[in-house]
Amino acid sequence: MSRDHFVLTINPGSTSTKIALYRGDESLFSETLHHKNEDLADFRRIADQHEMRRDCILECLNRHKVDLHSLDAVVGRGGLLRSIPSGSYHVNEHMLAELRAPKEREHASNLGALIASEIAESAGVPAFIVDPVCVDEFDEIARISGLPEIERKSLSHALNLKALARRAAADMGKRYEEINLVVVHMGGGISISPHRRGRMVDVNQALDGTGPFSPERAGGLPVGDMVRMCYSGDYTSEEVMRKVVGHGGLVAHLGTNDAREVERRIADGDEHAELIYQAMAYQIAKEIGAMATVLKGDVDAIVLTGGLAASHMLTGWLRERIEWISPVMIYPGQDEMLAMAEGALRVLRGEENPKNY
Repeated sequence: MSRDHFVLTINPGSTSTKIALYRGDESLFSETLHHKNEDLADFRRIADQHEMRRDCILECLNRHKVDLHSLDAVVGRGGLLRSIPSGSYHVNEHMLAELRAPKEREHASNLGALIASEIAESAGVPAFIVDPVCVDEFDEIARISGLPEIERKSLSHALNLKALARRAAADMGKRYEEINLVVVHMGGGISISPHRRGRMVDVNQALDGTGPFSPERAGGLPVGDMVRMCYSGDYTSEEVMRKVVGHGGLVAHLGTNDAREVERRIADGDEHAELIYQAMAYQIAKEIGAMATVLKGDVDAIVLTGGLAASHMLTGWLRERIEWISPVMIYPGQDEMLAMAEGALRVLRGEENPKNY
């Protein structure tokens, strides 16, 4: 029975680590462990934090009286690996070596597999990652940009996109592999992806590339103006990147990444805040329309998810622009912890074969 499988999930973020314990699909507990900036400042690289974060997790599990030997699997959030197909992957030495190696881009999610592997080894159970940000199921035509030196990459909120695609299909009484969807994750970053019969065949590069601006990312920008900014002498490369990721979007225009604060300002009559918030909805809708063309208009549903999907204001503006394409299904919030557990459960139940990295 699925309820007999105990799965621990670990999701490191920039200043916190989320953990959750599942028995089958049932959450037994979840907790967010916060890390002070001054504690993180002692580490030169994100990869160097894994022992500190592992110890925090073990202390939490001890507090909840969790016997490691009761676990059937440990799942870590997948990090910035090479491009791989969707699925649940065994954490192996090749993966761990790649995550430890210095990279041009570093992200706290890289710690997920490192920590999961150590805890799983102690428990004598397998460690997995599920649908990491580097999931790549692109059609070859989707990789081409206007410069041969630059290839369009698949970097997205793949875990939530895939999980909600499966959930929407089930709610429609269909198999994910037999329908077409445009799935939209709307959080601090925004990923918009067409799913053709079980494959995520395109997506905007949500980390630092294209698509709509978001609460804290700049999204696609006029290239010439961006080049001139980079070579103006007014900014270092690090300062430009902070404008693109972290200090872009709503943060740049309104000084906040909190959509609830923006909506409070709008309710108080702030016309500029309303214009910027509507502009974000406008850009999201445009990208949804573009991704619908990938499916040649054969779209069974548009799926909106992520924290911003809880906004009736934002989703109302989106409906006005996109509902003519197909029915709109809304799943507010995100449950990455459950999605990670579900990936391991599919393997433990024999519904999916695990992949090797």
